[in-house]
Amino acid sequence: MAYIQAISYYHPKKCLTNEDITNLHPEWSADKISAKTGIYRRYISADNETSVDMAECAANNLFNEYNVDKKQIDCIILCTQSPDYFLPTSACILQHRLGIKEECVAFDYNMGCSGYVYGLGLAKGLIVSGQVKCVLLITSETYSKYIHPEDKSCKTIFGDAASASLITRDKCADGLNAEILESSYLTMGAQYRDLIVENGGSRNPNKGKEEVLLNDDGTYRSSSDYLFMDGKSIFEFSAKIVPYVVEQTLIKNRLHKEDINWYIFHQANMFMLNMARVRSSIPKEKFVIDLEDGGNTVSSTIPITIKRMISHIQKGDMMLLCGFGVGLSVAGLVLKIG
Repeated sequence: MAYIQAISYYHPKKCLTNEDITNLHPEWSADKISAKTGIYRRYISADNETSVDMAECAANNLFNEYNVDKKQIDCIILCTQSPDYFLPTSACILQHRLGIKEECVAFDYNMGCSGYVYGLGLAKGLIVSGQVKCVLLITSETYSKYIHPEDKSCKTIFGDAASASLITRDKCADGLNAEILESSYLTMGAQYRDLIVENGGSRNPNKGKEEVLLNDDGTYRSSSDYLFMDGKSIFEFSAKIVPYVVEQTLIKNRLHKEDINWYIFHQANMFMLNMARVRSSIPKEKFVIDLEDGGNTVSSTIPITIKRMISHIQKGDMMLLCGFGVGLSVAGLVLKIG
């Protein structure tokens, strides 16, 4: 078995409010932004602040808040799509910066909004197979650095953040003891272009040469140097696939919808979450929305949401997590609070 024992997170100091966006784009009122997205504030990494910097802060917050003995950690897993370098892996850098012992597994994996659920599945697999005993799972993204300054659509949604979760083989007397149960996954790689930063990798290495495309009214439309999101396509994907993965996750765990106390989905935006809830036939009182302060922080939304609602969780509660987005990918998983 494998258990989540503790979660902490980190937000950068810079805050981008709806009023700030309205000052830059007067055609979008602050009230319109909050009504459409459910977001009031998002946090933006400093120019010299990287995903590794934020990951280190989140991990240290975890160590300090829960008095974690770092000597017990024998695995570091980092979920990021904004690594400090193409190589080496950022998790190796973190092993050194965090003072984790050298007898340690350390690796990155490149996932986005489904990444936390993927990470829990990876951590459980390593623990159950006997390879490790204690995993430090970190999510960290600086998506703001991928967003064009004039891209008001993405600017209103995404924020930067990092989270750190401690996952152990055994229960702890003072831990959350959230047992990681069965998971389900779905991948639709044919739609990979629907959410993409096209330039900068091996396929298209040259950044800074791509023409910025504008709409008929002269406003920003897209650039291959920056994050592109086909909002309509992502919405249709989520509307169709998320309810299916929720159902498959319930089936794999031999549960029914009414057995779940809390449904925690990736916090994409208010409109998409409400659609996913209705399509999945989930009661409002069991569906957690946590968007106002931070917005869509990609792989960190689910752990941040869990952390913020810990005081409402009771022993024996069942939580269904579902992450969905870039890839395109979806992952579902059930936690049982011990």
